[in-house]
Amino acid sequence: MSEPGLPQERHFTVPEELAGVRVDAGLAKLMGVSRSQAAALIAEGHVRSGGQAVGKSLKLSAGGALDVVIPQRRDPLEVVEEVVEDLLILLDDDEFVVVDKPVGVAAHPSPGWVGPTVVGGLAGAGYRISTSGSPERAGIVHRLDVGTSGVMVVAKTENAYTALKRAFKERTVDKVYHAVVQGLPDPLAGTIDAPIGRHPGHDWRFAVIEDGRDSVTHYEVLEAFGKASLVEVHLETGRTHQIRVHFSALRHPCAGDLTYGADPRLAATLGLTRQWLHARQLSFDHPRTGERVTVTSEYPQDLKYALEVLESGQA
Repeated sequence: MSEPGLPQERHFTVPEELAGVRVDAGLAKLMGVSRSQAAALIAEGHVRSGGQAVGKSLKLSAGGALDVVIPQRRDPLEVVEEVVEDLLILLDDDEFVVVDKPVGVAAHPSPGWVGPTVVGGLAGAGYRISTSGSPERAGIVHRLDVGTSGVMVVAKTENAYTALKRAFKERTVDKVYHAVVQGLPDPLAGTIDAPIGRHPGHDWRFAVIEDGRDSVTHYEVLEAFGKASLVEVHLETGRTHQIRVHFSALRHPCAGDLTYGADPRLAATLGLTRQWLHARQLSFDHPRTGERVTVTSEYPQDLKYALEVLESGQA
């Protein structure tokens, strides 16, 4: 643990799957931050290889070392009130608020994360959310990955926090995702029931492993494009990287997901700098009235563009 106010150092060895990738894109994957945030660290001279500061256009080599110094300008768990661009409010209720989380935004502050958060963005917009849980996770009842966009609910009241946490634990919340995966899954609709745990060789990745946690994913192909397919996914469980890991295990990784084996050439053709994965819809019982609430999020521009390329047959 680094002392507050002192820089934090992180050291990475470039894995095979990131060989040939630009350092800003590769570092974003390794650190779990957005590409623009990785580029900012590079531009400020905080990223070195072999003792020399690197440029963002450097191509990574497998086995190469990257040393990153992250300036600790504040307590890493401090909630910073800020305006978060593109953090849209989909539903504002007395008990909760449902947001459309953009890519590159974390749910809450955490050690090593230097970017914007949903908690900070809501505070910056004047929202007062539940104080249940640890201060940096106040109101957070579920999370989306930094690189995943879409619908997310945050509790405003203690009642909502307790009710929604229970709903997610008891799996009464219907979580619907849309993903573009490479190839065409066979069968066209099915269930992936495979345990997930930390990858034995990469602590920043997850994998299907025998002694992992119970993980169940239901899917249906909505549209096939040849090189890729648009699928609708219903999560029965909510493990970290669950959809990405399960489809990678089927040899149909999410398009653009270089961490889990996606084709970098297809990603470039589709203009993707992250996985094509979007939290499309969330349905849950209202914490006070018990009525079913359903909120839907539209695709952001980068995912729309990739779909348009596939629909045009140019991929």
